[in-house]
Amino acid sequence: NTVGFCNAVEKIRNAYPAFDLKTNTGKIWSITTRFPEHILGGTKFRLSIWTDFSPHPLLLTQHAGCITHDLIVEILSCTNQYPAREECLLSVCGAAVTELSMAISRLIHAYSSSFDANFQLASIPRSPLCADISLNSQLSFTVCAAHHIPEAWVTSYRVFTFSCLLTYAGKTICQVKICKNTEVKRSFFFQAYWNEKVNFPLRIKALPRETMLTVKLLGVNSASRNTEVLAWTCLLETTTWEKYKKNKITHFRTSCKKTERIDFPEADLEFIKPEAEERRGDLVEPTQECLKHIARLAQRHSLLLSEQQRRILWFYRYSCNEQNCSLPLVLGSAPSWDRTTVSEMHALLRAWSFSHPLQALGLLTFSFPDQDIRRAAVQQIENVSNDELLEYLPQLVQVLKFEWSLESPLVKLLLSRSLQSIQVAHQLYWLLKNAQNEVHFRMWYKKLLAALQFCAGQTLNNEFSKEEKLIRILEDIATKVKAASDPKRKEVLKVELSRLQQFFQEVKLCRLPLNPALVVQGIEADSCSYFTSNAFPLKISFINAKASSGNINVIFKIGDDLRQDMLVLQIIHLMDSIWLQEGLDMQMIIYRCLSTGRGQGLVQMVPDATTLAKIHRESGLIGPLKENTIKKWFHHHHPLESSYQEAIRNFFYSCAGWCVVTFILGVCDRHSDNIMLTTAGHMFHIDFGRFLGHAQMFGSIKRDRAPFIFTSEMEYFITEGGKNPQRFQEFVELCCRAYNIVRKHSQLLLNLLEMMLHAGLPELSSIQDLKYVYDNLRPQDSDLQATSYFTRKIKESLECFPVKLNNLIHTLVQMSVGSSAKPPAPESVPQEWMVLDTEGSIARATILGFSRKPDPVYLIQVVQTCNVVTFVEKSFHQFSKLHSHLQKQFPSHALPEFPHSWHLPFTDLEHKRVKDLNLYLKQLLSGSRKLANVSISRISFIAGEKPGVQLVISHENTCLTIMLKHMRNLHLPDGSAPSAHAEFYLLPDPGEVSRRKTRTAPKGSDPTYNELIVYDRVPELQGRVLKLVVKSKGTFVGAVNIQLSSVQLNEEKWYPLGNSVI
Repeated sequence: NTVGFCNAVEKIRNAYPAFDLKTNTGKIWSITTRFPEHILGGTKFRLSIWTDFSPHPLLLTQHAGCITHDLIVEILSCTNQYPAREECLLSVCGAAVTELSMAISRLIHAYSSSFDANFQLASIPRSPLCADISLNSQLSFTVCAAHHIPEAWVTSYRVFTFSCLLTYAGKTICQVKICKNTEVKRSFFFQAYWNEKVNFPLRIKALPRETMLTVKLLGVNSASRNTEVLAWTCLLETTTWEKYKKNKITHFRTSCKKTERIDFPEADLEFIKPEAEERRGDLVEPTQECLKHIARLAQRHSLLLSEQQRRILWFYRYSCNEQNCSLPLVLGSAPSWDRTTVSEMHALLRAWSFSHPLQALGLLTFSFPDQDIRRAAVQQIENVSNDELLEYLPQLVQVLKFEWSLESPLVKLLLSRSLQSIQVAHQLYWLLKNAQNEVHFRMWYKKLLAALQFCAGQTLNNEFSKEEKLIRILEDIATKVKAASDPKRKEVLKVELSRLQQFFQEVKLCRLPLNPALVVQGIEADSCSYFTSNAFPLKISFINAKASSGNINVIFKIGDDLRQDMLVLQIIHLMDSIWLQEGLDMQMIIYRCLSTGRGQGLVQMVPDATTLAKIHRESGLIGPLKENTIKKWFHHHHPLESSYQEAIRNFFYSCAGWCVVTFILGVCDRHSDNIMLTTAGHMFHIDFGRFLGHAQMFGSIKRDRAPFIFTSEMEYFITEGGKNPQRFQEFVELCCRAYNIVRKHSQLLLNLLEMMLHAGLPELSSIQDLKYVYDNLRPQDSDLQATSYFTRKIKESLECFPVKLNNLIHTLVQMSVGSSAKPPAPESVPQEWMVLDTEGSIARATILGFSRKPDPVYLIQVVQTCNVVTFVEKSFHQFSKLHSHLQKQFPSHALPEFPHSWHLPFTDLEHKRVKDLNLYLKQLLSGSRKLANVSISRISFIAGEKPGVQLVISHENTCLTIMLKHMRNLHLPDGSAPSAHAEFYLLPDPGEVSRRKTRTAPKGSDPTYNELIVYDRVPELQGRVLKLVVKSKGTFVGAVNIQLSSVQLNEEKWYPLGNSVI
């Protein structure tokens, strides 16, 4: 009967309650709502019904999606008991409807709160059950189940489990909780059930506001028995309590399209932000010695401080602002993130005076999750212009990972600036597009990209769509070219390029993703090709929409991760901007590079540039070992002396700039195929797949042995084959000046690299990588110490023969078998070479007499074109050596006859030599202009420039520091160049303990040292004399005594060397 049937249904419902997932598998049909048709389709089930009135069961076929009410009515109708008694139906369905409605309401609320749904409940549902949760309660919740587990996982993993971890600012604040293993059950989809309560032994009130709960889904591999992370989700813990108070919450988070359900107990809790409050307490004013120590610590990075150093900075936190400490350094030294410490941090934040807005960048890293601190950082960055913001946009996009809302100040700032600048909008679009390849943050960046597109408007979105389509076509072409066989590769490229031509017929104009200012209207198919490297990158020649400009050539690569190249080029561009702000133009060529997706991107091609390897190959098999290879190549491209000198200048500056940047960033895998030269003289590097010292290894040996690439052939070109040796000194000075300028911005560079630690770059992932750059920058050193350090690195690079050997091996590998290198182009001597720049040159040189010493020395009067008259002494041997040098460059008939060294007996030899040498000098200086030009450079010693030494002397407290920078015009008595070293003595020296000695420089007249000599415990300089003696293998070269009381301290000055020790 009806009552009996309804009672039976009630018993079934009680036996399988909806909230008990262990017994209710989800297969029982809904009570009040039909299943969607697409789930059950046309499935039907058959019922066998027994009654008290029939000995045989009644058979009934019913659609599987029916609701309980309709089923009961159908059953009662078949058994002739219809209409059913309403109170019986209500007893079955009424209570269930109420409970189910409440459950569905809570489910909808949880879903709309957990995801970006476009709907929400009008009122938040309440449950009759409420846990007794207070601030002193421990953090606990229930992990219920994981849904939509892929079938591939079910077959590959035996059992599944999950782990829970509490972190703050990247640090673990409570140990990992790993729950029981469970197998997967199948319902409408695969599910894993735990219903396990997780309890952390931490009081809720002790948790910082931005505490992060990470839940990971783990699987035990059936083959290896190893436990592997399959998916994960993160929850901002305090926000969960605050947002969902008074409600039992079912939280959904997706990772790799999986869903996890977590039940938090309901609580009536509210987060109250601690008030900013200074607690100076018993703090004492730091001593002068302590302030100096704080100033030294200010040069370090917060991640590189020891615990003791952190304690010192935090203890004297109210004095740090006056010592040029950065706020990230001080706040990063806080002992904890409890309410008391956070209130002090906020007070310090309010009182802090930023010397530059960019100092706040370090407050946006993962180390600072506090929302008030991040808001203050954004307020500082708002003072930066759009052009300057572009410099740091890649880092700002990366730290968006640590934001928790689309309405955060940083998100609003970037969207606001994208409305002001098309450059910002364009670069932000491609950075967000590329960031979607980071699997853990894909959905987050998709939301941000959608927000940008909403702000950008239809016109700009149309431009983005065209650029995206262009990239898809290029990707497809590159894939097909790479996959084609060698004989068909050119044909495939030719066919596929027609798709690009068709694209431009449709869109007419398109901006290049590399730079929105570059508008192209087609391609020049005949100029398009591919490179024969492993990835077969495409060279595409785009037709510039500006008719007056030439084609725009770019490389499209697949199979290479260009994000690291983007970062290195960005940091190099920043260094170049710093130099330009200081008035130093290093003639840097920094090409554009853009990653447009996983393992693909665009690279700008620099016109009129070729690799150093190709230049070497043109110079023959052993081109990399020759000293004059680069010099000859530039002579070939610059037949006119004026343009040749301009090329030397461009090379001089750009080579110095790239030496500095590649050293600081530790760029590795340097060989002649990734160093390029333009015909205008600029040198630049390409291919930054390895940096931060991660060098390729041959067994246990690093392939990159030199600190950076500066070879003897580069020095040979800069000094014009040794004719201008002082140019090397100028080169060293330029490198050291550029290095010291960049060092002043060490904190900015380290902050930018720290912001990229979580970008997924293989070679920038740990604090050790930051420490590598810190050690290269040496921000704790003085400028003099850094100059000495970098000079040593220049000499290490110059003397590193493995670099040349590496270039030789690379050249041999690149040469095709059986082919011979093209002979270098012959040097021509165009007419302009004959034009002599007479500024400071010698107009006349006359020997006035001689003095009889062990070896006769001739007194020479030198008159220069600027009417400067000097007198010098030279030996006959030195004149003979000059003539020998000239004979190596000119045929004998072009030179005047040199006086014989032999003489007849009973003749006045020295008087005769005076006459002969005067005739020789007259003929030499009045000869052809070309000969005069070269000879004057060779006989510059005649001009009487005395030997000298360049020093910088400083005295601070009781420490006397002398930097020996350079020497010039050094000669041994026989006129040859010495292998000189310097000996220093601080007089008076009764104990004879003040002797200090420098290293010995290689043989040369103009050696460079940049070495520091330090004397401690020198309280005053009055009455003290610095004696400097230059020797070469025991032979005296020169000396000078310097009265220290009259020295202008901290300034570079040349001191003449005398010919005797006083």
